[in-house]
Amino acid sequence: MSTSEERTSERTESVTSALLTGGTYRGLAEQKLSPAEERFERARRTVGFVLAPLVTIVFLVVPTALESDQQTLAAVLLGVVVLWVCEPVPIPVGGLIGVAAIVVLGVLPADDVLEPFGSSTVFVFIGAFILAQAMLRHGLARRFAFFILSMPGVGKSTWRVIAALGFVTCVLSAFISNTATVAMLLPTAVGLLTVIAELIRGQLGENQRFDPLRLRVGIALMLVLAYGASVGGLLTPIGSPPNLIGRGLIEEATGERISFLQWTTMALPACVAMFVVLIVVLILLNRPEITKLTGVEEYVAGERAKLGPLSRAERNTLIAFAITVVLWVTPGIVALVAGNDSAAYDTVSNRLDEGIVAVAGAALLFLLPTDWKRRTFTLTWSEAVRIDWGTILLFGTGIIFGSLLAGTELAERVGNGLAGALGLTTGVALTVFAVLLSILVSETTSNTASAAVVVPIVIPIALGAGVDPFTPALAATFAASFGFMLPVSTPQNAIVYGSGAVPITKMIRSGAVFDVLGAVLIMLLIPLMVSVIGFS
Repeated sequence: MSTSEERTSERTESVTSALLTGGTYRGLAEQKLSPAEERFERARRTVGFVLAPLVTIVFLVVPTALESDQQTLAAVLLGVVVLWVCEPVPIPVGGLIGVAAIVVLGVLPADDVLEPFGSSTVFVFIGAFILAQAMLRHGLARRFAFFILSMPGVGKSTWRVIAALGFVTCVLSAFISNTATVAMLLPTAVGLLTVIAELIRGQLGENQRFDPLRLRVGIALMLVLAYGASVGGLLTPIGSPPNLIGRGLIEEATGERISFLQWTTMALPACVAMFVVLIVVLILLNRPEITKLTGVEEYVAGERAKLGPLSRAERNTLIAFAITVVLWVTPGIVALVAGNDSAAYDTVSNRLDEGIVAVAGAALLFLLPTDWKRRTFTLTWSEAVRIDWGTILLFGTGIIFGSLLAGTELAERVGNGLAGALGLTTGVALTVFAVLLSILVSETTSNTASAAVVVPIVIPIALGAGVDPFTPALAATFAASFGFMLPVSTPQNAIVYGSGAVPITKMIRSGAVFDVLGAVLIMLLIPLMVSVIGFS
C-alpha cells in the first residue's frame, strides 16, 4: 500500500470510529471547539446547573389550579427540559434525574413509573443500533453510501445528496414505520457522512481543526433522515401510528370514514410542500462546509473498485438486515391487501412487533458465522455493546414522561384550560389551537401519545362550540407527527441523535423552525384539501 493510500485509510478509520461508538454526549474537553464556541458551551451548561433546580422549585411552590400530582409532574418536567436544553449533565442523565424525582416526590410508585422502559420501541433502538454497528464495522454502510453517490447527478453536490436521502426516507416511511425506516437508513446516512467528511478533511489539510461529529453537513444529513420520516409518514394512514389513532377517533366521533385513497390524496400536497421546505430549512440553517463535490464521481468509482466483492461478514450482515426489513414491511403489506382493521393484519402486526423483529434480526449477527471452524461470528458482544445506550435511556425516560402526562391527565387539563381561556368558537381558531397544542405535546411525549391525548380534547371542544370537529381533529392528527426539537420528541429523532453528529442546540434550532413552518402548512393545506375532497 502506498503512503497516500495509507493516509486515506487512516482518515477513513478516524472518521468512521467517531461515529456510532456511543459518543452522543461529549464533554468540552472531548470536542474540538473554537474559543467562542467553548465560551458559549461553558456558559450554557453553567446556566443549566442553576436554572433547572430553580425552575422546578419555583413551580412546585407557586399556587396553581392543578392537582398536587399534576403540579409536581409539571415542575419536574420543566426542570428536565432545562437539563436537556442546557446539558449541565449528560442528556440521558437529565432524564434519569427527572424519573428519580417523580418517584421521590410521590407522583407514582417506582414500578409504575419505570414500566414504560419495557416498551417495544426501546427494543427497536437496541436491535437497530446493533445492526447499524455491524453495517458500519464491516463496511456495508460505506458500500451503500457509495451506491447512492454513484446515482446519476446525485454525487455532484451536497444538497443533492441530502435531498436524495430525504426523498428515499419519505417514500419508505409512507409504508414502513418511521422508526424502522430511520433505523434501516441510519447506516447509509453515516456512510454518506463518512465519505463527505473525508473529502472535507482532505480540503482542509492535516493541520486544520477537524471534528467529524461537528460538521454542518452531518447535521443536515441526520436531520433530513429523522424529519423526512415524519413527513413521509403522513402520506398514508399506515405510515405512522398517530394517523391510525386520529383516523379512528375522527370516524367514531363524526361517522365520516376516511379511505386509504382519500387520506393519501389529502396528505400528498402537504407532504410535498413540507419536503421542499424541509430541504430548504436544513440547508440554510446548516450550510454544508462544501457545496460542490468536485471529483466525487471519480473518487466514488475508485473506492467502489477497492471494496471488491462482498466479504463473508458483509453478506451475513446483509442477510440479517434484509430479513429484518422484510419482517418490518410485512404488516404494512398485509394492511394494504387485507385492510388495517382485518383479523389478518391484527395477527401479523402483533406477532411481528417492531421491537421483537429488531432484536431477532440483531441476534442473527451472533448466529451467522464468518469462520465456523474457529467459531467466529459476524459480530462479537464486545462490539455490540458499543452502541449508544445513552440514547436508549433517554428515549425510555421520554416515554415515561409521555405516559405520566396522559396518566395524570395533566395534558388534558392544560388543553382544556387553554381552550377555555382563549374562547375558541370558530373552525379556524379551533384548527390553529389543535395544531399548536398537538405540536407542543409532541415535543415532550411520543407522537402516538400526542394524538391519543390531543384529538380527544379537540373533538368535544369543537362539538361544544357548535363546530364540525372533522377538520380541527384531522389537523391535530397531522400535527401529532411533528415534534422536531428534542431527541425525546420522536423515536427517529432519538435514533439520529444517537449518531453523535447532531448537537442538541442544532436540533432545537432546526426543529423549531420546521415546527413553525410545518404548522403553517398544516393550517393552510388540510382545511383546503378537506373542502376539495368534500368530507364536510
